[in-house]
Amino acid sequence: MSENQKLTDVTMPQLAESLVSATIAKWLKKPGDVIEQYEPICEVITDKVNAEIPSTLDGVMGEILAQEGQTVNVGEIICRISVASGQGTDLSPQPAASAPVSQHQGSGSEEGSMRFRYSPAVQTLAAEHQIDLSRVQGSGMGGRITRKDVLAYIEKGGAAQGQGAPAGAAPVQSAQAPKETAQPSGASPFQGLQHQTPAEPSPPLGTAIPNVRHSGLHLTESPKIPTIEVEGMEGGRSEYFIDVTPMRNAIARNMRQSVTEIPHAWTMIEVDVTNIVLLRNQLKDEFKRKEGVNLTYLAFLLKAVVNAIKDYPIMNSFWAVDKIVVKRDINLSLAVGTEDSVLTPVIHRADQKNIAGLAREIEELARKTREGKLKLDDMQGGTFTVNNTGSFGSILSYPIINYPQAAILTFESIVKKPVVINDMIAVRSMANLCLSLDHRILDGVICGRFLQRVKDNLEGYTLDTKLY
Repeated sequence: MSENQKLTDVTMPQLAESLVSATIAKWLKKPGDVIEQYEPICEVITDKVNAEIPSTLDGVMGEILAQEGQTVNVGEIICRISVASGQGTDLSPQPAASAPVSQHQGSGSEEGSMRFRYSPAVQTLAAEHQIDLSRVQGSGMGGRITRKDVLAYIEKGGAAQGQGAPAGAAPVQSAQAPKETAQPSGASPFQGLQHQTPAEPSPPLGTAIPNVRHSGLHLTESPKIPTIEVEGMEGGRSEYFIDVTPMRNAIARNMRQSVTEIPHAWTMIEVDVTNIVLLRNQLKDEFKRKEGVNLTYLAFLLKAVVNAIKDYPIMNSFWAVDKIVVKRDINLSLAVGTEDSVLTPVIHRADQKNIAGLAREIEELARKTREGKLKLDDMQGGTFTVNNTGSFGSILSYPIINYPQAAILTFESIVKKPVVINDMIAVRSMANLCLSLDHRILDGVICGRFLQRVKDNLEGYTLDTKLY
């Protein structure tokens, strides 16, 4: 190492307020590799989501102190980087999602010197739309490509061209309506975001029937499953051993903590959602053409829940030993089930969004989840959880509260039933709402009134209801 170089310690950053450690999943750089500012140096696994750790300075990778698979506490040294002595020594990385775009100073003669140095935000956006960044014109300092440059390139059809689409093809259509591949049998990997749809009319004979769920948010490829090792036994019998991943271990710990610390109680109410079924069938095709996303029943439910929480804000709270903390923002967590985990991405400030906005948020979170691109910010701050258990045909469930929230609501399957209206029997589309509550905070009276308000909101939709 030359005299004008010095080793700088890189420590495990505080990825989130509630996280105290992370596991090194993979080193992206090896000793001797040149590292640029904001370039990811390793991937880490946390209790909530995977993340990349970028460098905050230019330099050369030195000694690696934390090995792949090792769990490291926040503040512990994970590696050392050789940097020029003139640079600062603060090399505590930040999550890739929050890394700022570099603003390097330079003279006019340096124009183009930053052309091929991309921020994590630019790299992520380019990967999502399969864009060749060498074709994008940069407007930043030194010719650097900014996020706005990529978005402008997409609007001009660059994403479609980058994917080999024919000229004139809609640039966003392929990203919004991915071709679905065969799925394994069993529960849908997106059970938390889908819902059953009443049967559609059969197409004419000879028409190909696409293997796509009309209301579903589905995977574009088969989901990953845990590693399974088979151990042979006498008599030809065998046992299956599934590795407990950090994510599964976190789920087990959180579920145990929720059931152990929170005195659960639950209640249920039946709702007539016939008007919602009719309204959605009337609007879904036009909404799909206009917005490019699916209009699901879940969007209507979330709006009804948000309005009910406004009337009963105690539902939007958590237990803090000597006090009850009521949150002002209504951040809805959506329980999303995959083959090997349950994630709860969050719609932040859901109370400030209309039905169309909620539908777009649902689609965006589903896309991020199926592509494995959820960030820490997408998983934090939830104040009330909704789970669409009706997606796999459930009509009654007893959900476990998403700790430390006060309640969780499940939306069960929509089923046509004969009901009595004005002493006459009618066939209506009915669904159950099941609510689990923290009995330290909530009691039957307040929860009964809350569920009744959600019911009134859902049954109050008409064919004149506006999405915007």
